[in-house]
Amino acid sequence: MKGKKIILTGGAGFIGSCILSLFNSIGLENIVVVDDLGKSDKWRNLTGKYFQDYIQKEDFLKMLHERKFDGSVECVVHMGACSSTTEKDADYLMKNNYSYTKDLSLWCAGRGIRFIYASSGATYGDGSSGFGDDDENTLKLKPSNAYGFSKAAFDSFALRTGLVSKIAGLKFFNVFGPNEYHKGEMASVVYKSYISIMEKGYVELFKSNCPEYRDGEQVRDFVYVKSCQKAIFWLFERKDVCGIFNLGTGKPRTWNDLARAVFSAMGLKQDIRYVEMPENLRDRYQNYTQADNRKLVNAGFSQNFPDLEDSVDDYVKNYLSKGFAIL
Repeated sequence: MKGKKIILTGGAGFIGSCILSLFNSIGLENIVVVDDLGKSDKWRNLTGKYFQDYIQKEDFLKMLHERKFDGSVECVVHMGACSSTTEKDADYLMKNNYSYTKDLSLWCAGRGIRFIYASSGATYGDGSSGFGDDDENTLKLKPSNAYGFSKAAFDSFALRTGLVSKIAGLKFFNVFGPNEYHKGEMASVVYKSYISIMEKGYVELFKSNCPEYRDGEQVRDFVYVKSCQKAIFWLFERKDVCGIFNLGTGKPRTWNDLARAVFSAMGLKQDIRYVEMPENLRDRYQNYTQADNRKLVNAGFSQNFPDLEDSVDDYVKNYLSKGFAIL
């Protein structure tokens, strides 16, 4: 790695900044962070961390095509994207999540550079096609929102062109943990529940929109960001592993379980209240997700995912309750 750079897009974002923290912790400092800080507070995620350079995301692609990085890059970890599941501007999503990823992946593939990117569990839509990450199923998926479509579009491109044999992608399920405080409405329910309890003493969850589920009993696959760190670093080290893989615990839990875990970590009696689901979410809401991890495990990844309660306890006690939420 000496003399070679690691490009980390979305390096000031939630998952990206956690990866930067892990890289720094093992002595990797030859990192170029690419992001778009705008008017958000995510610049705080870069404080106390070391990186060689920061480049604005629009300038970065231009620099690539001007051959500014030829021969100097070992790996690109591409976490940069618009991650809003409620974004309605499909052109914006396709530009950020599809076209940008395509350009960057092809640049890497043409130079033998390791490329690791973020896909999403949102590609599975309502789950009617199951949650298997085999290539055949990935090509059949019908996402329920524009965000999921933009992610699925690149997965499909990589599979249909054969590019998938040279790159590695992770379909993140419901990730939570330190460094997400800047995400607003897209922050995890763990984070928003903690804030709600501190301010109001209770947590609000959506009422069920489906008779098969009681209120708060909708099920999701919640995964701690520290598990994501380990999976990405494993792919960083295992350059022979290529493909698109699910990343979740494989053990779905209810929103009620999650809220109770937050109350427990705070040492408080639970007070969960149910509110109507917004009209714009009812037809596209995922009531059930569960990552099928067999493909990742068969590739050699052996991480044991911690229980939801242990992960929430760590997040609340070691980050949120100490007045900061930065890893």
